[in-house]
Amino acid sequence: MRVAFAIFGICVLLVSHSWADELLPASSPIEKAIDHYIDAKIATDKVAVSPQVDDATLIRRLTLDLCGRIPTVPETREFVESKDPAKRQKLVDRLIASPGFTRYQASEFDIMLMKDATGGKGRSANLYDYLQKALADNRPWDRIFRELIVPDDNDAKQKGSSEFLKARLTDLDKLTTEVSVLFFGVNVSCARCHDHPHVPDWKQDNFFGMKSFFARTFDNGGFIAERDFGLVKFQTTKGVNKDAKMLFISGKIVDAPGMKELSRDEERKEREPFEEAKKKKVAPPAPKYSARAAFVDTALQPEQRDLFAKAIVNRLWARLFGLGLVNPIDQMHSENPPSHPELLTWLARDTIEHKYDLRRLIRGLVLSQAYSRSSRWESTAEPPLPKYFAVARVRPLTPMQLAMSLRIATADPQQFKPRGESSSPAGPDDFEKKIESLENAARGLSSSFEYPGDDFQIGVGEALLFNNSDKLQRDLLADGNDRLLGRLKQLKDRKEIIETAVRTVLCREPTADEVKLLDAFLAKRADKMPDACRQMVWVLLTGSEFRFNY
Repeated sequence: MRVAFAIFGICVLLVSHSWADELLPASSPIEKAIDHYIDAKIATDKVAVSPQVDDATLIRRLTLDLCGRIPTVPETREFVESKDPAKRQKLVDRLIASPGFTRYQASEFDIMLMKDATGGKGRSANLYDYLQKALADNRPWDRIFRELIVPDDNDAKQKGSSEFLKARLTDLDKLTTEVSVLFFGVNVSCARCHDHPHVPDWKQDNFFGMKSFFARTFDNGGFIAERDFGLVKFQTTKGVNKDAKMLFISGKIVDAPGMKELSRDEERKEREPFEEAKKKKVAPPAPKYSARAAFVDTALQPEQRDLFAKAIVNRLWARLFGLGLVNPIDQMHSENPPSHPELLTWLARDTIEHKYDLRRLIRGLVLSQAYSRSSRWESTAEPPLPKYFAVARVRPLTPMQLAMSLRIATADPQQFKPRGESSSPAGPDDFEKKIESLENAARGLSSSFEYPGDDFQIGVGEALLFNNSDKLQRDLLADGNDRLLGRLKQLKDRKEIIETAVRTVLCREPTADEVKLLDAFLAKRADKMPDACRQMVWVLLTGSEFRFNY
């Protein structure tokens, strides 16, 4: 069978006005800017590239990345057969406008924000609900950032956003590190005990300066509370005791009131309103000065915000391309420059100028020619280094992608009417209702799979699940009228059986060699055709081609 494997150092990361003036015009479409900078480096270094993928592979890749599932047979057929020169843009716009896009992106952001805080589970129901509403509203990233760091439980639109802080309040060192990593691409944890040995810009002052913004925040009877006073003290490796200043990651000092130690009487007086609120089980009083709000304000100031914008650009790039422009994505510093510094700068500027519109950014990334290169390297020469993005990276499916794709691949393909056709009074919405129903069924299964990391390998748990779980096989290989195997039972021609199975599971036409091989397999088992079809579908589902986004 064919298997498709096919800050520190801000001086480096931030952009001077003279450099910014040399960038492509701001009016350039995102996808054109991407291809300009990627292709320029490829040409300069004389790197060979893989060709563009075929239409069947492209719609599979796009549907997985945007909606977290493989496409249905009618979706694939419509896209492949279309002669419309703008069909790719129309497909991307349709997928981004679909409810499935919002649900899947909310799931991915939930995992991004909560994986480390939940012991690797990466799932918070309350935060997911908030993210789903925020992304459905196309809420800008800077606003989401503010609502996560300075949540307002009295605002119905922000319900659930406080989970980000609540999950981390028992460990302010962890909170400091994860905020730095998630929103600025900078892992300051190495500077907690000593100045960083390899990155001269990272000092203990930087870690404890960032921690000072969160040191006044605590849990008060299930509510997030913030004091008006708070001073962080630390000892240097030379034994010197220091009072930390509120120091943003760029080195900007924030002058804040309340940077002093309180006397016992002052501490007692300060605690009283919080104790009273806890006793009454109500929200504590708001601080006169919020250090967390000052942190967000500082991060979004014109002279500071480039790092914030670059971090989200780099994270989305890494998700869609399999490798960041800065890699690892939590090491944005002077000793680890971007592979394409002008491109990262251009994308950050564009993100800022378009008010942190995540949908617009994602759309531009997936419309680029760099995104749609093949993952197959046919040459006998050594493939180019990953940093050139000359060959697409083969990416393991996320838990939700895998679980949802298993549901789509084992459903009767004819139940998914071509768009615009429906036997239901709901009309075009009938398709989305079917997809959402399959998503609900897939959520439990998704928890059985590990979220892939940079060094992904199939885990023992997943291997055992597919090898030994009779329940999983019974569930996926049922032969009811709404299932793939139920459809295959109705077909008499072996070639039609093979084509239907491969189109449904692998989202493409079978090759001549595959038809020959599978036909021989079915012919030998003509007296047990239902079992033979079951075995054939199981092989397709558990093969490498299905497991990866290529």
